[in-house]
Amino acid sequence: MRNSFISHASTATVVFLLLLLSTTCKAHLSSTFYDQNCPNGLSTIRNAIRTAVSRERRMAASLIRLHFHDCFVQGCDASILLEDGERNAVQNKGSARGYEVIDSAKAQVEKICPGVVSCADILAVAARDASVAVGGPSWSVKLGRRDSTTASSSLAEQELPRFTDGLDSLISRFATKGLSARDMVALSGSHTLGQAQCSSFRGRIYNNASDIDVGFASTRKRRCPATTGKPGDSNLAPLDLVTPNSFDNNYFKNLLRKKGLLQSDQILFSGGSTDSIVSEYSRSPATFKSDFASAMIKMGDIGPLTGSAGQIRRICSAIN
Repeated sequence: MRNSFISHASTATVVFLLLLLSTTCKAHLSSTFYDQNCPNGLSTIRNAIRTAVSRERRMAASLIRLHFHDCFVQGCDASILLEDGERNAVQNKGSARGYEVIDSAKAQVEKICPGVVSCADILAVAARDASVAVGGPSWSVKLGRRDSTTASSSLAEQELPRFTDGLDSLISRFATKGLSARDMVALSGSHTLGQAQCSSFRGRIYNNASDIDVGFASTRKRRCPATTGKPGDSNLAPLDLVTPNSFDNNYFKNLLRKKGLLQSDQILFSGGSTDSIVSEYSRSPATFKSDFASAMIKMGDIGPLTGSAGQIRRICSAIN
């Protein structure tokens, strides 16, 4: 009888501890994480991002992309900000940008709350504030991430999507991160902002395929040479030729007209399983913006370091 009581008590204790652990893990990330120890942190980040985007509208796209590329490699841990790591991956080198904006925001936050706010959280907040600055949606950013002490360019090259990826590959890459095909299409809609280098769309505009508008391809060829190694290799073209500096649903309307700049964009509307989602977003900007915000929240939950894991970097580009 006594052994039975102890067994039941032990079971109850284990269940309690498991529930406590589960609750604690879920509580690690919270939108109110800095309310007590750095109450002006978020407004300081917001002001830094607004200033940067007002100087250069394209920066909004760069900051959203930086957060995305961070989360897809090792989780949302600011590993992309470390020098000599993920920055050198093919998908980042020469195209990922906005590091100096994050550094500036971090320096300003350090002045008021030294050693408190992580670079990973600043990246997450910056992406949200960048979206808002160009007319995009806002969302509640969960906070409490800590910063990685490692970064790997080879891992980044394995994990990050490529502009040559097919639809099945894209869906698979996002699925491994806990993101659905709908999340993937919504997040791809961030290409309503920003620009891409000639080298990333040369193959698409010169392959004479049936999935590209002839006039669109002709226009893009004017500033993008057919062969590599010539002046113009790094020339830029807007990902959304209609409103490249505003967060709207024209990106999806472009796909319906076969005017997606990257192959990985147009593949979303090419007779496959995501056609209906693209069509829906092209008709309803409100649905797109709502889904984009939800997908960004889900993406922000990918593999965060919490508790005693990692560290709070004082300078985002280097471990303490």
